[in-house]
Amino acid sequence: MTDKVSFAIEELHRDERHLVAELMHLSDRHHADHEIHHVARDLAGWSREHVRVLAELGAAHGLDLDREAGGASTLLAAARHKGSDLLGRHHGPALLLIRDLRALHRAAAGVSLDWDVLAQTAQALKDTDLFAAAQRCHPQTLRQMRWAEATVKAVSAQALVTG
Repeated sequence: MTDKVSFAIEELHRDERHLVAELMHLSDRHHADHEIHHVARDLAGWSREHVRVLAELGAAHGLDLDREAGGASTLLAAARHKGSDLLGRHHGPALLLIRDLRALHRAAAGVSLDWDVLAQTAQALKDTDLFAAAQRCHPQTLRQMRWAEATVKAVSAQALVTG
């Protein structure tokens, strides 16, 4: 059973690190839009804390997880960023913002499901530490997801109708 729980913690840890990267990418790319830039950085702080929490939980399950969200870009991430830059030059910043927010929403939705899985597992195992972490972190992930969705709704009509 512990191996399966460890796997779930490790997957969530990886996905939270990816969510930090998505939020920082959004913040950096849309730095001219101060609201997007600053809110994305604030939301990334939540996921950074989740990464630390998961590293602690992982240690209790025999895992050695990085306590930091990282930031080193991989070759794949660099290629993705280059492709996004080219897309942005072709379609404009508003459409690129919608694209980036959709990617962020998908990443946050995946993390949200991961927290649900962990919470259900914790309840079944009566693991109070695991359950408390899920109860503390999952609502923040839901807010990250809702922010991305609300922002898409706020900018999409103008971006797609004008310009």
